Amino acid sequence: MANPLTPDRRNGTTLEEVASHAGVSRATVSRVVNDSPRVSPEIRRQVETSIQALGYVPNRAARSLVTRRSGSIAVVIGEPTPRLFSDPFFPRLLRGVSAALSARDLQLVLLMPASPDETRRTGDYLAAGHVDGALMVSLHGADPLPARLTAAGVPMVSVGRPPQGATATYVDVDNRGGARTAVEHLIGNGRQVVATIAGPQDMTVGIDRLGGYRDALAGADRDAESTLEAIGDFTQDGGALAMERLLAAHRDIDAVFAASDLMAAGAMSALAAAGRRVPEDVAIVGFDDSPIATTVRPNLTSVRQPIEEMGHEMARLLIDAIGGRDPVVRRVILDTELIRRASSAGRAMP
Repeated sequence: MANPLTPDRRNGTTLEEVASHAGVSRATVSRVVNDSPRVSPEIRRQVETSIQALGYVPNRAARSLVTRRSGSIAVVIGEPTPRLFSDPFFPRLLRGVSAALSARDLQLVLLMPASPDETRRTGDYLAAGHVDGALMVSLHGADPLPARLTAAGVPMVSVGRPPQGATATYVDVDNRGGARTAVEHLIGNGRQVVATIAGPQDMTVGIDRLGGYRDALAGADRDAESTLEAIGDFTQDGGALAMERLLAAHRDIDAVFAASDLMAAGAMSALAAAGRRVPEDVAIVGFDDSPIATTVRPNLTSVRQPIEEMGHEMARLLIDAIGGRDPVVRRVILDTELIRRASSAGRAMP
């Protein structure tokens, strides 16, 4: 069998040379190369510095036979492929994930199951040991993959709170608090009939942001009305259709909280088509603070969430779980921030 610690013949550096350069034993270098948790952070940095200085490259294929690791991490996105390219959330999240994996010399494998058969095959692939762990994105309702991976012993971290009944480490933002702040902002600016375009209710992110909208209304002693709530799908077209439904039910709407910037942009298009001005007639706030917030006119007030930080943090947690350094289920909640722009300006005083 090839030795995973033999040098890459392109530069001829040996394991012993790395050990000598770092002032440690050959066994210590071996542990660092194989990502063993039995190395102090200081010594790990020392050895990694020597590896970079000497250009040492381990034999990855042979190393995987010894460590039983593939050196790959799967990112599983439960959305149709077009959404990956139309929604800015996903590229930003993947940038954060990729940065964290690259720093540890790990490869990203992107999987996008779009049907029950593809979901089953994805579960088979992940459970067969082709990857060391999985990052789960956009989980819907009774998605069977989390339970399948847990049963197979595949380390897993999800972005967003998992569906009810699922137990997994996850990274999320304060969706409920962020939505509440957005609606409080609209109410504080004198808006009287505040509607919402919520996200899918088979996703915890959709549930939480709708909950934040209702919290803000309750805090202002206002009743939540079902006719002021429309469910969208986090797309621009979905936001436009939801806005049309809201206007058909309530011509007196003077404010809208949309659970994503894309849906807010769609709502703005529908409002313009109906002859309603933003913000003079209807104020609007989105969620994400994506690039579209500064390209629509007027610029969109939005709840900023640290998307790249979410990706980086979930990758870090997964790497720690794979290395056995942190077997505890973690729940990391990041803060949001309301970014005020022209779309939510208050009514001019008479």
